[in-house]
Amino acid sequence: MHVFVNAAASADGKLSTRRREQVRISGPEDFARVDRLRAGADAVLVGVGTVLADDPHLTVDDSSLRAARTDRDDPATPARVVLDSTGRTPTDARILDNAATTYAVVSSAATRSRRQALADAGAEVVVAGDDRVALDDAVSALATRGIETLMIEGGGEVIYSFFAAGLVDELSVYVGSVIVGGRDAPTLADGDGFVGSFPDLSLEDVRAVDDGVLLEYTVTGRSGANG
Repeated sequence: MHVFVNAAASADGKLSTRRREQVRISGPEDFARVDRLRAGADAVLVGVGTVLADDPHLTVDDSSLRAARTDRDDPATPARVVLDSTGRTPTDARILDNAATTYAVVSSAATRSRRQALADAGAEVVVAGDDRVALDDAVSALATRGIETLMIEGGGEVIYSFFAAGLVDELSVYVGSVIVGGRDAPTLADGDGFVGSFPDLSLEDVRAVDDGVLLEYTVTGRSGANG
């Protein structure tokens, strides 16, 4: 499976405020770029924290992009995936509508009643891991369902976890012309952080987009001796 991360961050590397409130970081040109990326993916993935904070729809907006997908016998919009270890996704969340297939990836810690509630709300529930979602198992389960290209949209904990598991192939970051600040504001890669061993990136392209800069990388491995 090809896994790529796409995110928009402030000039100081923040995804949103310390209150987890959505901040407008990019503009119309970058929104269109993200729509094209979604249209080229088999599935778009976020963590439950993003669902709770932003209630995203994660669909393709441009009708011509949807038409191009259906012309090649794909669904009009890619599948949606939420990583949700304990099944906290609200049953009225927008990603659970019928606009696209939605996979709710939970762990065995999710109660039977929560799994059933998500299924009744329209999700295909996938169990991967014991106390929390095991990413290797989750990716394997998605691959068996025909997902070959997976787009990760956040948040910071999820992005860090995919990097820590060595599952990311590419990273695109739009850096906006705004400062958010705050030691508790989420960053591009939160989690425990890396110590001594870090994902190595190769910068492939830099270009101006809207009032910011788009950085595109490939992931080349890990440097250092200690994780």
